[in-house]
Amino acid sequence: MSLALMRRLSLAGLCVLAASQALAESWPAAEWSSQPVTPSPALEALEAYAFPARDDSTRLGVRTDALLVIKDGVLVYERYAGPNNAQTPHLAWSISKSLFASVLGVAYGEGRFKLDDPVAQHYPPFAKHPAVKMGHLLNWASGLDWQEGYEYAPLTSSVVAMLYTRGRGDSAAFTATHELDSVPGTQFRYSSGDSNVLSAALKQILGEPTYRDYPWTALFEPLGITSATWERDASGTLVASSYAYLSARDLARVGLLMQRDGRWGERQLLPASWVAFNRTPFANYQPDPQKPNDAVPGGQWWLNVALPQSAKPWPDAPATTFAALGHWGQGLYVLPEQKLVIVRYADDRDGSYQHNELLKRALAAFAGEQP
Repeated sequence: MSLALMRRLSLAGLCVLAASQALAESWPAAEWSSQPVTPSPALEALEAYAFPARDDSTRLGVRTDALLVIKDGVLVYERYAGPNNAQTPHLAWSISKSLFASVLGVAYGEGRFKLDDPVAQHYPPFAKHPAVKMGHLLNWASGLDWQEGYEYAPLTSSVVAMLYTRGRGDSAAFTATHELDSVPGTQFRYSSGDSNVLSAALKQILGEPTYRDYPWTALFEPLGITSATWERDASGTLVASSYAYLSARDLARVGLLMQRDGRWGERQLLPASWVAFNRTPFANYQPDPQKPNDAVPGGQWWLNVALPQSAKPWPDAPATTFAALGHWGQGLYVLPEQKLVIVRYADDRDGSYQHNELLKRALAAFAGEQP
C-alpha cells in the first residue's frame, strides 16, 4: 500500500470518527432537546439564591431575569423572572465582547487576519499607535490610557463618553484618539474601546457589504440563532463592547460551541487554536490583591485559573471554568468537564451577586457536587 493511499485512508477514518462523534452527541435543532432535572434540595438551594423575593422599587439584592442550564447538549433547567421569557432578547452588555470574539474567530479561521497584525494595518486611524497588535486588543492590553468606569464615575469614564457623548458617533475613532500610557501588550487594562476597535478593524477587513451581515452569516445562522440584534454606532460599526441582544436559549448555543472547542456538529466553526487562545490567560496579567474574585482575562473571555500570585477567583468551580461576563450580572458560564453551559441574565445593581455562589449551587444541582 502506498504512503499516499495510507494517508487518504487515515484522513477518511478521522472524518468518519468525527461524524460518528457528532451523531452520538446531542445538538439543538430549531429547539433544544429538553429533559428537566428532577427537583431536589440542591435545586431549591440554587433557586433560593438566584430568585429571591424581588423588589423592583429599590432594585436591591440578587435580581435574576433568566437562568438556563444545558447539560451535555440538553436543556435541563430554565426559569425566568419579570417580563422575560424564553423568546426575550436580553441585553447582553459585555457578554457582547465574547460574542464578537467568536465572530472574529470565524474570520481568523478564514485567514483574514493574524494576532500579530498591527491594528493600523486593518484600521488606519490607529496609525499613531503602530505597536498595537490585534492580539493586544483581544487581551485588553492595548496600552491606551482608558478609564472603564460606569455610572459610578461618569465624569472620568472613557466608556460613558464613548457610548453616550463624545464618542457615540464613531466609537473606534474616539478610542483611537487616546494616548498610550504603557507599552502595548505589557499591561492588562479592561477596555470597551479595545473591543470596538476590533469591530472597526473587521469592518475594514471585510468591507461594508460583507461586514453588515457577518455576525449572522458567520456565527448566528450556523448555530441556529434567530433572536440576535446588535446595535451600531452612527458610523455603522457594531458596538462589540456592549449592545448585542439574544434570548437565553440562543446565547446557550454559543456556550455549547465553546464547550465543544469551536465545533458545531460535524463542522469546526471556530478553529480549535482560536478557542485555545480565548481560554489562555493573558501572560502579563497581574491580579489585584484588593479584588481576589476578579476572573482572569483571556482572549475576550474570562477564566477561573489559579496564577502563581493568586488562587482561583471562583474557588468552588473547576479551574477549567470560563465565562463571558457583563454589566449588572450577565453571565455565560462554560464548564467543560461537567459538560455544563449556564446562562444567567440579570438586573443586579448593588454588587451582592457572586459568581462563585451561583456556580457552587449549580454544580450541586446539576453535577452532583456537594457545596
